[in-house]
Amino acid sequence: MTTSIQKISSPGLSGQAGRLVRRPETGAFLGMVAVYIFFAVLGGEIFLSSAGYASWLNIAAEVGIVAIPVGLLMIAGELDISVGSVIPASSITVAIVSGLFDLPDGVGVLAGLLVGVLVGLVNGYLVVKTNIPSLIITIGTMFGMMGLTLGLTVLIAGSVGVSIVPGETATALFGQYIADMFQITIFWWLGFAAAVLFFLHYSKYGNWVFALGGDRDSARNAGIPTDKVTIGLYVLSGTAAAFVGVSQVITYQTAQVMAGQSFIFNSIMCVVIGGVLLTGGFGSIIGIMFGTITFAIVNQGIFFTGLDPNFGSIIVGALLLVAVLTNDLFRKLAVNYSPKKK
Repeated sequence: MTTSIQKISSPGLSGQAGRLVRRPETGAFLGMVAVYIFFAVLGGEIFLSSAGYASWLNIAAEVGIVAIPVGLLMIAGELDISVGSVIPASSITVAIVSGLFDLPDGVGVLAGLLVGVLVGLVNGYLVVKTNIPSLIITIGTMFGMMGLTLGLTVLIAGSVGVSIVPGETATALFGQYIADMFQITIFWWLGFAAAVLFFLHYSKYGNWVFALGGDRDSARNAGIPTDKVTIGLYVLSGTAAAFVGVSQVITYQTAQVMAGQSFIFNSIMCVVIGGVLLTGGFGSIIGIMFGTITFAIVNQGIFFTGLDPNFGSIIVGALLLVAVLTNDLFRKLAVNYSPKKK
């Protein structure tokens, strides 16, 4: 319970090469490279232009901010489906508070983020206090939030959409475009990934997350505060989803009650393609980053090739199936590895 399988450092099959093969992000990296080369060849100069990079990096940033905490939950053996309802709920909250009621943007942003915190607390509390699977609980909160968002928005605003004209500060922080192409969200994503990378792989708390996904009862017996860790992970997931909702409404200056549903399965696909096992206990932040980039390249790259956009779904589906198979293989390699005695 004291060491995660990602931190094995002794030489394996062929020294450094053996260590790399056993890492959960190896398959995700190879898949990312293969997909990039595929679209670089078919997409040509347009795909390789600044506009081409911006198209998939902007997508990767938004999905990636949601995928990272979803990945942490999956490593811990849990799921969060409610992110798809938190995103529009937070967007609508910001639009109503700072757009319809004309309160300062900071108040609207805090209110939007608070929505994610509250949903995360509800999810985490229900998961640790009941025997109901997290999949069912978060589906329930997802539909509950969808209905609540729709009902309150119609009641307060009289429509299913609300507009906002954000100020310069809010726009600079959440809705700015660098060189008129790259969203500021990309830098939020990279910073968030770096912070969670340290938390998961270089602090003792990261081992707690892996322990939860390995054997929750053993983790509890070892003194790990499993309930607090679980609730904390759900709060992080809800807050990250709310942040994406905030950035979207500031960027596009409008919010719709039914937006954000695609983030549910897109984030899970990024995590699985990135090397995280559906059964928990195995994965890495770098792998999730690779999986997110791979998904974004496929999602946008298909438009640069002249192929039928429906082929994009086929490629993503194939990547998902291959990822599930290879993830299990890499896990077995890591688990079965025994360092050589000197």
